[in-house]
Amino acid sequence: MKNWDFTPPPPSDLGDHDVPLEGTHLQGRRIALLITGGIAAMKTPLIARALRREGADVVAFTSSEALRYVTIDTLEWSTIHPVVTRLTSAAEHLSDSAPFDAYLVAPATYNTINKMRYGIADGVITSTLASALGRMEQGKTKIMIVPTMHGSLHNTILTESLKTLDSMGVAIMPPREDYGKHNLPSEREIVVQLCRLISHSPLKGVSILVTGGPTPVPIDNVRRLTNRFTGKLGAIITEELYLRGADVHLIHGEGSYHPPAYLPYQLAKTYDEYLALVLEQLSQKSYPFGIFSAAVADYQPETVLPGKTPSGGVLKTLQLVPTLKVIEEVKQRFPDLSMVTFKYQENVSHEELINIAQERLKRGYSAVIANRGEEIESIGEQIAYLVTQNHPPLQLIGKKVIAQAIADYLERLTS
Repeated sequence: MKNWDFTPPPPSDLGDHDVPLEGTHLQGRRIALLITGGIAAMKTPLIARALRREGADVVAFTSSEALRYVTIDTLEWSTIHPVVTRLTSAAEHLSDSAPFDAYLVAPATYNTINKMRYGIADGVITSTLASALGRMEQGKTKIMIVPTMHGSLHNTILTESLKTLDSMGVAIMPPREDYGKHNLPSEREIVVQLCRLISHSPLKGVSILVTGGPTPVPIDNVRRLTNRFTGKLGAIITEELYLRGADVHLIHGEGSYHPPAYLPYQLAKTYDEYLALVLEQLSQKSYPFGIFSAAVADYQPETVLPGKTPSGGVLKTLQLVPTLKVIEEVKQRFPDLSMVTFKYQENVSHEELINIAQERLKRGYSAVIANRGEEIESIGEQIAYLVTQNHPPLQLIGKKVIAQAIADYLERLTS
């Protein structure tokens, strides 16, 4: 623990109830957070704030049992709206005057799931869900439930209810399994799945392959050559596409950074494994788009030394030979794939960088994200340029902006 000099916190533009925006995927969307009577209800204020970080307007509905585990004051502070704890002449369960884009039941208890399946409407939550199901069947809203309960409650009745609700179109988020129980996933995972559920992006359901990270090459059974790139940008691109509902798959080279577990990805431990995984994915599934942000090794040892080379001596020779250019191999084998590739340079001018990117476009690539080391270092944020046919280069500052620009570009191609 470091010593504290007892100074006050630095000032902030955020008010007491405000949350910092992490994205806008729920901007302008009204979300009903339905809270049932399980111990996991104590986490719902954090879920509400996580939803708001994506721009959502959140209203909490609670059963009387839920209020044993979470307070009205906490929920009102978290949502900045009055909590619906009982139904009045305003018919809060119908929400006619201000309809919801989605209903999120978290936690969804055994009791609520089974009542929902049979259409029982005997309280705030179940009556609201009865109306929500009707709206869902009319195509006016979405419903997502997050089951949480002790493992002994997962019986045939529950399984049948889940299957019935699934067949009706209710989205059922898999719980986090731990200690013999169905537990709530993290707040971020819940928000991500809700974003995917209600996305209206043209990329929803579109298959997209993304690559990222370094692709190490072995020297011997222990040592390897790699580069300093982490692959975080590839994961951010994947998450942006995933939030928009794309059927995205990331091939991530092994390094110091691992993507969030909720993203669909495979880990490539070496250059050879990376190449094999890319070709395998493209052969097994039809991908209209590929985004190649991996920092692929340009050289590899001509011969991998056996075992572990003894330490303390001099490694006199390490003959390096060029690796196969993955994007060129992909372009040759899969000519219909629309490819967004990356080009990193150092010791070149801005004009030279753009010319290099434009030359690549002439070889048939759809778009190039070009950047130079000098511009990264100058302001501390990654600066890149989206270079496409018939448009001036678009400057992008920061990894998140780069990811959003790529997703926007693919949306234009899809629309």
